[in-house]
Amino acid sequence: MSGPEEKAPSFEAALKQLEEIVQRLEKGELSLEESLGLYEDGVRLARHCHAKLEEAEGKIELLMKDARGEPLVDRQGRPRTTAFGKDDDPPR
Repeated sequence: MSGPEEKAPSFEAALKQLEEIVQRLEKGELSLEESLGLYEDGVRLARHCHAKLEEAEGKIELLMKDARGEPLVDRQGRPRTTAFGKDDDPPR
């Protein structure tokens, strides 16, 4: 399903494909060969999603550093974090 010239899917597209594979495998209606092929595709997609998440985490960590490359910390010396989905809460 993948070749060197094939463009890697976005995180969202890969996750959607992975969910579809899981649903098909859970039905249990496939032959062993079909199940194995889908399982291999699922492992590849899961690795791709994991790599994309690690890449995003690295970017976030880089953005949360000061000009000297030191992690931004709060008054207690803990790394500064921002809660996702809480627009009305200021960053700590």
